[in-house]
Amino acid sequence: MPPSSGPKPRLSTIRPPSPPTERLEKREFKRLQQGLVERWLALHEIESVPRDVVVVPSLSLDGFQLGNIPGITHYEERMLFTLGLLRHPRARLVYVTSQPLHPAILDYYLALIGGIPTAHARERLTLVSCYDTSPRALTEKVLERPRLVQRIRDAIDQSRAHMTVFTVSDKERSLAVRLGIPLYGVDPDLLSLGTKSGSRKVFRKVGIPLANGAEDLASEREIAEAVANIWEAEPSLRRAVVKLDQGFSGEGNAILPLGRRLARVAPSKAPHRARVDAVLEALPGMRFMAPNETYVRFKAQFEDIGGVVEAFLEGEVKRSPSAQLRINPRGELQAMSTHDQLLGGVDGQTYLGCKFPADFGYRMQIQNDALAVGKELKRRGCVGRIAVDFVTVQNPDGSWSRFAIEINLRMTGTTHPIMTLKLLNDGDYDAKLGLYVTRRGEPRYYVSTDNLIKPHYQGLLPDDVLDIAAVHELHYQPWKETGVVFHLLGAVSQFGKIGLTAIGSSPDEADAFYERAQAALDAETVDEQP
Repeated sequence: MPPSSGPKPRLSTIRPPSPPTERLEKREFKRLQQGLVERWLALHEIESVPRDVVVVPSLSLDGFQLGNIPGITHYEERMLFTLGLLRHPRARLVYVTSQPLHPAILDYYLALIGGIPTAHARERLTLVSCYDTSPRALTEKVLERPRLVQRIRDAIDQSRAHMTVFTVSDKERSLAVRLGIPLYGVDPDLLSLGTKSGSRKVFRKVGIPLANGAEDLASEREIAEAVANIWEAEPSLRRAVVKLDQGFSGEGNAILPLGRRLARVAPSKAPHRARVDAVLEALPGMRFMAPNETYVRFKAQFEDIGGVVEAFLEGEVKRSPSAQLRINPRGELQAMSTHDQLLGGVDGQTYLGCKFPADFGYRMQIQNDALAVGKELKRRGCVGRIAVDFVTVQNPDGSWSRFAIEINLRMTGTTHPIMTLKLLNDGDYDAKLGLYVTRRGEPRYYVSTDNLIKPHYQGLLPDDVLDIAAVHELHYQPWKETGVVFHLLGAVSQFGKIGLTAIGSSPDEADAFYERAQAALDAETVDEQP
C-alpha cells in the first residue's frame, strides 16, 4: 500500500522480537492511542489523505468455549460491513480471517458497496488468513504467527493506520502494539465495566432498574448464599440465573429451578442455613445454556473469572430488547439503534437474532437508559461500540417494566445488521424517532439472524445460496432499498448454518422477506437429502 522507503527484509530473515513486558506494552498502547482521533476523523472525510484500516473480527472472550458454537470461525464474516469504508476512494483495508474467504462471499459484499466501481474497491483491499480453523480467538492465532504480523505491517502505512475489532481484550492490545497502530475500541484496562458484575455496578450507579441479584461472586458457597438471599427477598421466585462474568449469546448462563427438589426449603418452610445447604447441593443439577457444558467445567470457570446470580424475570409477555451506542474517538456519545432480540434455547437464554427497531412501547425508554450508561462509561474513558441489554415485562395495563441486564463493551450480534443496512444505502439512525431513515427520507425495518440452521442446508455452497436467492427474487434491490442480505455463508456447507438480514419498508414486509428466504431455502434443499 504505502510507497516503499527501501528494500524490505525477506520473510526468512525475520526474527520475532521478544514481547514487551505488560507495563511497557500498556505504556506504548497509550502512546499509540493518542493518534486515534486524527486518523479516525480523516477516514470519514472523502477528500482526506489516505487512511489504512486493519480489521480483525476476533471473538476474544475469556472463559468462553468458542467450540460450543457451530461454525464459529465463520462469525468473522460479520464484520464484512467494514468493506463499506472502501466507498472512500483513498481508504485501504486489511481484513484478517482464520481461513480464506470464499471468492463468492467477497464478490457478494464488494457488489453491495454503492458509489464506487467494484474493481477500484477490490484494488484497495488486502485479505490475510491464518489458515487455522481451530475454535480459538482469531487474534490469538495472529499473535502466534510473527511472519503473518509482519505481512500485515508490510501492507499498511503505520503513520496513517488504525485497527478495528469485534471484541477487545489484552490480545488486541498486544496486536495493536506489535503493529504499531492505535486501536478503535475500549482500553482493556476498562473491560471490567462490561462484565456481568461490572454492569450491575454501573446500572446501580446511574439509577436505572436492574434485576434483583448479587455480583462479584467466585465460589459455590457464594452462589448458594446469593440464591437464598434473592429467594427470601422474593418468596414467589421460581428460577434463579447463574452467569459467568464473561459470556457470549447466553452461553455462559445456567438456570437453577427452585421448585420440586427445593420446595422443602422455601422461605416459609426452612431457616436460611438449611436453604443455603440445599441450594449448594442442587447446583450440579442446573440447566446449562451451552451445549455439552458440565457442572465441573462451569464451576471451574466460575471460580476463575467470577460471576453473578440474578432472579429470573418471569412474565406472560416478556421481551429482550437492547440498545446500541457509540462513543467515538472524539468522545462524542451517540445512540445507534434499538432491537428486540430473538432468543431461544433452554429457558430462552440463547441469542438467535433480532428485529429492528425495538417495540414502540419501550424503545425510547431503553435508549434513554442506555445513554445514561453511556455517559458514565464515557466519564470512565471508554471508546467504541457499546450495547446495553434489557428484559421488559408487560404489565396488566399494557405498560412495560424494564430491567437492565448487561453491558457489552464490544460489537454484538445486533451491530452487523444495522451497519450492513448503512453499507447498502448510506442512510442513518434517527435517535429522536428511534428509526433508521434512508437518504430518501424513508424508514427501513429488518429481521436478522445468525442461526438459521437446518440439516438439509448442509452441502450447499455459498454460490448455491446466492443462486437460490436470485431465482426466488430475494436479493436486496438498491432501487427499492429492500430485500435480503446473507452472511455466515462460509458456514452453510459444513454446518447447515446461514445468517441473513431481511429488510423491508415496514415491519410486515421485513417479516415476509424473512419467511420467503427460509421457505426458498427449504424448498430447494429438503428433497435433496440422501
